[in-house]
Amino acid sequence: MGPAQTLYEFLSEASELTIVCHNNPDPDCLASALALGRIAAAAGIDARQVLYSGDISHQQNRAFVNLLDIDLEPFDPAAVQNRDEGSLLAFVDHAVPGANNRVPEGTPVDIVIDHHPGEDIDAQFVDHREAVGATATILTEYVRELAIDLDTTLATALLFAIRRETLGFLRGATRAEYDAAGYLHDHADRDLLRQLSSPSVSGATVDAIATAIQNRTVRGSVLITHVGRTNERDALLQAADYLATLEGVDTAIVFGMLAEAIQISARSTDARVHIGDALHEAFADVGSAGGHREMAGGEVPLGIFADYTSDDTQLLAIVDQVITARLVAGLNLTDEPDDQSS
Repeated sequence: MGPAQTLYEFLSEASELTIVCHNNPDPDCLASALALGRIAAAAGIDARQVLYSGDISHQQNRAFVNLLDIDLEPFDPAAVQNRDEGSLLAFVDHAVPGANNRVPEGTPVDIVIDHHPGEDIDAQFVDHREAVGATATILTEYVRELAIDLDTTLATALLFAIRRETLGFLRGATRAEYDAAGYLHDHADRDLLRQLSSPSVSGATVDAIATAIQNRTVRGSVLITHVGRTNERDALLQAADYLATLEGVDTAIVFGMLAEAIQISARSTDARVHIGDALHEAFADVGSAGGHREMAGGEVPLGIFADYTSDDTQLLAIVDQVITARLVAGLNLTDEPDDQSS
């Protein structure tokens, strides 16, 4: 029995399903949650909810939720801790309680479907495939094998998620992504796909990207920069995507201060570098970081700098120095930048 049928039979014995998205969910997570909800409905589960924490701040993610009318609810600890018998808890696009989610560590999880690198995954049903390019690819396989009704909304969501997660099939895409896209293609709304691909950008995001461009330094083929303090978390991702296309740059790392934490986003096309491992080694002792060979991120609490200063300008200077030094050491870079524009 394959994983799709195993999952379906597991769901058919339950009465309720709570799907938890990771913090600040992206299209891959959201589309996967939507698909799992549809499979649960087909298996006879009427009581279903999708929870998220953090923000849906990236304009593309907001457009995804709004245009596809995806029903989401803010994370509620009681929904995952006070469950009745027959109530299942599922993770999609993440795997471990307390890691990139607000679920308390040690909480029993029933279903995990994910493609990110990870260890210590514990659930009654686990489909963890690091080799594929998107979690939505796995869910598309389930929808296809189980003959779940593939309406325009579901097909568009899954196809866009696969395209976005693989940067248009240029990052981490496998034959499975192409097979999934071929299946979804005729059912998707192409006008809606175009709308999702080109959402409007806020002025604050443009300002943050401009700051990242101004502050960039380059050592060999590695670009390191920061956006200062910002409320636009996803501006870091967009800045990293954009700066990774700069001529001569194989790896781009962008960080910034958001609320009470330092957020880090990285992109790499250098075959010699596993950027997820590099970030993990650089920041695991002071925060959390990791990801794929080509795409990674991290978070470091600002509290570790609390004894230095309460002045934001001075704090930024210290953060810049410390974070950059850790990146330079972790990537074995030269001390002095080859180019500095600020």
